[in-house]
Amino acid sequence: MLKNKQVVDVMMANDAFSRWLGIEVEEVKEGYCRLQMKVREEMLNGFYIAHGGITYSLADSALAFAANSHGQKAVSVETSISHLLPVKAGDTLIAEAFEKSVTNKIGVYEVEIKNQEKQLVALFKGTVYRTSKIWE
Repeated sequence: MLKNKQVVDVMMANDAFSRWLGIEVEEVKEGYCRLQMKVREEMLNGFYIAHGGITYSLADSALAFAANSHGQKAVSVETSISHLLPVKAGDTLIAEAFEKSVTNKIGVYEVEIKNQEKQLVALFKGTVYRTSKIWE
């Protein structure tokens, strides 16, 4: 069974969207993941701030990696995000996913997204279904 960074390496190899975002995996351990990415011009909306889908997608990847880090395949069933501060081109975002509760079938995670100044720009919550399949 694969665990931790091994699982994330396999997931990233098959995740063209996370690679397009420019996500870098900084740390993975069971139930935890820290990612980083730089916001580019093509990620901005008509207000010249990052489209909400950018921070959402970064958080969603952090959720997926943290939830799958145990070696058991998990998929999201419910997610939500609160955008707290605007994000601009050139900002570096750091997402940290924390496992809040895990059972055999359900996991609950919170993801904090901060900018390079360590300001909290978004809060994300995700619930995953833990399947009976394992990462090999």
